[in-house]
Amino acid sequence: MPYRFVNVSAGERIATVTLNNPPSNLLTTSVLTELDQIFGELEASDDIRVVVLTATGRFFCPGADMKELTLLATAYQGSELSGRGQALLNRIERSDKPVIAAINGTCLGGGLELAMACHMRVAASGIALGLPEIKLGLIPGFGGTQRLQRIIGPSQAAELILTGESITSEEALALGLLNRLAPADQVLPQAMALARMVTTKGRLATQAALRAIRTGLDSPFAEGMAREAELFGELCETADKKEGITAFMEKRPPRFTSR
Repeated sequence: MPYRFVNVSAGERIATVTLNNPPSNLLTTSVLTELDQIFGELEASDDIRVVVLTATGRFFCPGADMKELTLLATAYQGSELSGRGQALLNRIERSDKPVIAAINGTCLGGGLELAMACHMRVAASGIALGLPEIKLGLIPGFGGTQRLQRIIGPSQAAELILTGESITSEEALALGLLNRLAPADQVLPQAMALARMVTTKGRLATQAALRAIRTGLDSPFAEGMAREAELFGELCETADKKEGITAFMEKRPPRFTSR
C-alpha cells in the first residue's frame, strides 16, 4: 500500500525503505506509525531477504519534531511516546531479516537511534551524528542510552550522551558505530552491495545467526553459548548445510533452498 512519509520499493529480494518527510525527514509520530506498518509487512513477506533503510534529500533524520516535543507535558505522555518508539526499534533490531542503514546525511537524536537499531550501518563521509537530547533537558528515549553503550562501550557512550555533542562519520567509524564509509553518492549503492552479499547466503543460517547475536545481547554469556550450540545443531539437519558443504568441496557457488 502507498505511504505518505515513507517510500518502499523491492527487487532482488531486497526491500528499500526510504524516509521521505521533507524538508529534513523528522521522525514524527506519523513516520513512526508508517515505519511500524512497513516493517510488519516486510517481516511477513517471503519474497524479501534483506531491508535497506535510507532517506531522501540531504538529511537521513535529524531527530524528533520539536513541535511534537513541546506538547509532551506529563510523564505519561513522555513515557507513551518513548515506549512507542522503543517498540518500533525493537521490532527492527529483532527482525530475522538483516536491516542495513544507508545513512546519507545528518543523523541525530531519534534518527541515530533508528540507525542503531539496524544490524549494519553504512554512512556518508563528513556527516554529523549524535544524540543531542541532553541540550533540551531530555535524554534519548528510543533506546539510545542502551544501544549506544552496547555498540561503542559505556564510557564513550556517556560522553556523547552527556555532552550532546555531534561527531563526524569518520569518528563514528573509528568508534565502531559504523560499518563502512562511502562518498555521499555511493552510500546507497554500497549498502545495496552489502545486502546482495547477504542474499547469497542461506536464509536459515542468516536467521540463526541473527537469533544467536540477539541472545548474546540479552542474556549472560553462558546462555548465549548454549543458544549458539542449539542453533548450530539445528542447522546441521538442514538441506542448506548439506548443500553448502557439497558446494565448497566441489568448488562451486552453493544453491541454497531454505530447507
